[in-house]
Amino acid sequence: MKRLIIVLVVGLIAGGAAGFGAGIFIYPFWFLNDAAVETLTPNVERTKLASGTFIHANKMDRVHYGSGEVSVYREPAGQTVIFLHENFEVGPGPRFHVYLVNHADVRSRRDFLYAEKIDLGRLRNFRGSQLYAAPAGVDLSPYKSVVIWCKEFGVLISPARLSDA
Repeated sequence: MKRLIIVLVVGLIAGGAAGFGAGIFIYPFWFLNDAAVETLTPNVERTKLASGTFIHANKMDRVHYGSGEVSVYREPAGQTVIFLHENFEVGPGPRFHVYLVNHADVRSRRDFLYAEKIDLGRLRNFRGSQLYAAPAGVDLSPYKSVVIWCKEFGVLISPARLSDA
């Protein structure tokens, strides 16, 4: 009887751990596979403040990559928005967030951690166009990069250096 209880407890723990691990790594591939299609409001005269291109920061890391364009716009009402273009794509993973960072050349975890940053929210999809609003009343001139960061594991996914428009 004691042996049966030990086997059941060990099986329950191992099965729970395997299920949790599979859920973390399979969920993004299974459920977030379609491309996002968010667009800027048509027929609105907005000012393009900056733009950049996401890069694969660590070529040795084949899992964490990014590509595509990003632009920062000022809307007529004064709101600043960050737009990830249709060609945006990153390798899937858990809890990716979009950040504005005051460091122009983010190339490592250390660069990101020691920089001043603004979290714009969770990445809604791993590819396709997406729109994020910057906090109202914040001076965005010191922020020189848009960075995709994995909050779950503390990993740099992809940075984009912003150049003035």
